[in-house]
Amino acid sequence: MSLKDYRPLTPTQRFLLLNPQPHLTKKRPEKRLSKSTSKSGGRNCYGRVTSRRRGGGHKRLYRAVDFRRDKKDIPAKVQAIEYDPNRSANIALLAYRDGEKRYILAPRGIREGDTLITADKAAFDPGNCMPLAVIPPSTRIHAIEMIPGKGAQLARAAGNAAQLVSVDGDRATIKLPSGEIRVVHSRCMATIGEVGNHEHGNIVEGKAGRRRWKGRRPRVRGVAMNPIDHPMGGGEGRTSGGGHPVSPWGQLAKGYPTRRRSKPSNSFILVRRDGTKVKNK
Repeated sequence: MSLKDYRPLTPTQRFLLLNPQPHLTKKRPEKRLSKSTSKSGGRNCYGRVTSRRRGGGHKRLYRAVDFRRDKKDIPAKVQAIEYDPNRSANIALLAYRDGEKRYILAPRGIREGDTLITADKAAFDPGNCMPLAVIPPSTRIHAIEMIPGKGAQLARAAGNAAQLVSVDGDRATIKLPSGEIRVVHSRCMATIGEVGNHEHGNIVEGKAGRRRWKGRRPRVRGVAMNPIDHPMGGGEGRTSGGGHPVSPWGQLAKGYPTRRRSKPSNSFILVRRDGTKVKNK
């Protein structure tokens, strides 16, 4: 469904764009698949802020999403498609034929009543899960494992989908939404199609209060601070400081590679997200 704009009766509604989703169920989440969580406010176990601009927000229940999809050869019926406050994608409640229920990421195009399955060989319909080795090249996939049996780690956000480039023995090459091309094991599981709720990235929240509901606190620009508070602060009149954008501790903020050169998984990356080819020794 397309985004909904509003008549600007208030300043909040002047640029407000929301994504109404009437197909989502209004009931509470499945009790056995949800639990309460405590908020960290961006602080680690020592009470120190390690992730800034977090705090407050509405209470949430965590929904246990099945990223492994290890219940094979048992058909499951989509009972409901629900909102999940913990992620940008919606989730689908599956009821398996043996009576068990699980949540998965809701793929684009599925509706209540559809039947999905996880198998070593199945129809290439959105929502079905199978190993990369049996999926045809150029297929759009999501919820991809990086290590067989570990659970999906790639292409999980709303509207995201990767593309299977090729399969050669136990090596499968995939192109991620960021443009990165990397190799994973062909026994890794992936789900056909793309993640639903693709309009999520076009939402305009309209007011600061809506961000506070989500637990996001205000962000102050570095150039608006004093020199003692930020490397980009100070100056006579309005100035950007004349230097490259940096963090409060001087770390370059745009374009500087922060990935460790000794990271073991570097050898599995063929092309980085910026288009540079990796020469693995």
